[in-house]
Amino acid sequence: MKIAIINGPNLNLLGKRETDIYGNIPFEEYLKELQQKYPHVSFHYFQSNIEGELINELQRIGFEFDGIVLNPAGYTHTSVAIGDAIAAIKTPVIEVHISNIHAREDFRKLSHVSGKSVGSIFGLGLKGYDLAIEWFTKK
Repeated sequence: MKIAIINGPNLNLLGKRETDIYGNIPFEEYLKELQQKYPHVSFHYFQSNIEGELINELQRIGFEFDGIVLNPAGYTHTSVAIGDAIAAIKTPVIEVHISNIHAREDFRKLSHVSGKSVGSIFGLGLKGYDLAIEWFTKK
């Protein structure tokens, strides 16, 4: 099974930024935990702060993976293009957010990704990635 994890802007700073919201573990460290927990899964990880690079990666892998766990971060609320990229590919996407975007500022309640994804997980910290992977492995 091949699962991709794609993280959007500022998630390269996990473990350093706003640790009260995002925790103090760098994502690469958490990814090692996921690899140990799911040894039968081949993981691909990609992170970018650039919208077009996220779209390119979705298009590049979107026809050959079993699942994509996507945290588009701030682009969730602004990028129609990322939503369109999800609609254009065959690989199912689960949207994940570390914080509960619906409990934050009003502008964060809009997602251009949720309606194109097979599911969305909000506000469960890094555990949201684990839950998304679990769903893909059990479907």
